[in-house]
Amino acid sequence: MKNEYIPQLSTIQEVIRHTDLEYTFRMEFNGQVKPGQFFEVSIPKYGEAPISVSGIGEGTIDLTIRRVGKVTGEIFENYVGDRLFLRGPYGNGFELDDYRGKELVVVAGGTGLSPVKGVVDYFAHHTGEAKKVTLIAGFKSPQNVLFREDFAFWEKQINVIQTVDTAPEGYQGNVGMVTKYIPDLQLTDIENTAFICVGPPVMIKFTVMEILKLGVPEQKIWVSHERKMCCGLGKCGHCKIGDTYICLDGPVFNYVDGKELID
Repeated sequence: MKNEYIPQLSTIQEVIRHTDLEYTFRMEFNGQVKPGQFFEVSIPKYGEAPISVSGIGEGTIDLTIRRVGKVTGEIFENYVGDRLFLRGPYGNGFELDDYRGKELVVVAGGTGLSPVKGVVDYFAHHTGEAKKVTLIAGFKSPQNVLFREDFAFWEKQINVIQTVDTAPEGYQGNVGMVTKYIPDLQLTDIENTAFICVGPPVMIKFTVMEILKLGVPEQKIWVSHERKMCCGLGKCGHCKIGDTYICLDGPVFNYVDGKELID
């Protein structure tokens, strides 16, 4: 029987730098994985950290990591050919069948784009499987934009609204919170619409408020809660909110259930 606590070594295939603090590590992995799931990444003597899957390839997964602490700081010292310990995938992830044939709107804030990027990638490469796809992605500033090469491709395939909170004088792109662009969405069939919202809790709160104003039913909205995840196995209780373990029951929730998860 497999011991879920024992990680496996994985070789770094590629390192993609987005900003000074955010890199994507393309890791060797063979197995089933869904967008929105996560892996525990570890380095002996430093610890481990839960990292969402930001891309799924042939024999690889992408893990987009922000350098914010002891473990992630040490991960940044590793490059192509080096190896990291992985265990997972964990969590439920996004089910693509929930969005096929629908008018899908994805709203993501900052690094919140990472866990839902696999969904955007899929429908950007399979445009006939959704009625329409819109991505609204917000970042703090032009310097904080992630996945620039992916955006260049997405803009050719789906409707993309990229915005920043603040920008220098003369900036030509959109400026403003993601919530600014939701009232102007031209939804053709509310009952055949699906929304995904991922980002900081306060961003999710106000984004969902704007979505509901459009008349979208709560059951047509999905969110991802990733706060406080630790062991990934529902044993440590660190992510427990009421009777819900985020790492087991989530991190992806339909809003009907997700709205009750207040920590």
